[in-house]
Amino acid sequence: MFDRKHLTLQGITSYNMSENFLFLTLVGSAVTHFLITLVMALFARHRAQYLGLAWVNGIFFCTMLVSCFFSHAIAKGQPGILHPNMLLALLCACYLQSIYPLNISMPGYLQWIRMWRYARPILILLAIYIGAVLMGSHIVYIYTFEDLLENILSSDMLMRFCTLGLSIYYIVNIFLLPHRLARHANVPHYLLGYCVAMGLSVVFYTYVAIIFDHRLLAVYILLFTMLNLYLMLRTLESLALELPRPAVPTLTDVPEKEEEEEIVQQEETTTEKVEAEGPSELDFNEANLHRFHRINLWMQNHREEWKDCTFGRDRLCQEVGYNRHLVLQSVRSQGFNNVHEYISSFRVAELKRMISRGEVNALNDTLKAGFGTTQTVRSCFLKAEGITLDEYVAQSRQE
Repeated sequence: MFDRKHLTLQGITSYNMSENFLFLTLVGSAVTHFLITLVMALFARHRAQYLGLAWVNGIFFCTMLVSCFFSHAIAKGQPGILHPNMLLALLCACYLQSIYPLNISMPGYLQWIRMWRYARPILILLAIYIGAVLMGSHIVYIYTFEDLLENILSSDMLMRFCTLGLSIYYIVNIFLLPHRLARHANVPHYLLGYCVAMGLSVVFYTYVAIIFDHRLLAVYILLFTMLNLYLMLRTLESLALELPRPAVPTLTDVPEKEEEEEIVQQEETTTEKVEAEGPSELDFNEANLHRFHRINLWMQNHREEWKDCTFGRDRLCQEVGYNRHLVLQSVRSQGFNNVHEYISSFRVAELKRMISRGEVNALNDTLKAGFGTTQTVRSCFLKAEGITLDEYVAQSRQE
């Protein structure tokens, strides 16, 4: 008797823990998608391609929020195999995650028109299903393979198979997204990998919808939320890379030795002041500016050094006499993310000069600017100039 009570209490405790985990998962997903919706809505004011992402994530937020109030019923429910409610939820989820190619660089009203057309099969299927329910059709519960064979020719089961087939159609479209998105030059590469991961997660959700398990459902919600959060963070990163940087002082003539000594003297004076009076924000910024001027001066005087593809952060630190921390601190004070990006800015400027002088006739000629590979040339040029290398060369030749 004691063992039975113990097992019963253990089962109740396990169930409560599962229900609490599902509830917390739904709440966390709802909050996360609400944040994603706000961010995408803000981006949509500047780029039309984010408008669809904003309202789709808004639908996910509303769905998760409503589901929070039914977490107990979801955790307790045993809908069986191929339950119509689970299949309809799968169908809607697959549709919403497969519409990304429809909203690239399009006005809002055109996005809505194409998305409604894309949703026609779902609307027809829902209309038939609702009509069947109103006419008195009853749900057939399937718990075993034998139950499935007995009812496989019923109208209810035929509707479920149609729903599952339509879901598979949208899943196939999700896996085709990378190929379709690659046609658009303004689509970042990380979005292609995101689409593949999203397709795999939907396949996992298909299994959960066919053979219901609330624990696996919670796992899917976590994966789905993490994928959308990753998309938002990468979108923010793309925005940060496009922010304008402060103007970097450049020298048209080779500086005299006296000017270099003056910069060094200003730096030493600032350092002595900080040591005597204590640091302040103004002194900190001034010291970084003086160090940056000295680094920038060396870079402009030693072009042949950084045109060597092996030149990097360590050699720059050795030449200017600063440690890695000070060099990084100095270049970041002028808007660069890291030392590599700072060095690449000189190489990009040199490449632009080479293009203007007609010295670039083949892709391998771009390596003479100091880059290690042609792939590095393309990525660095795109980050620095905002357009691809091929587009810049084409514009230069037209001019």
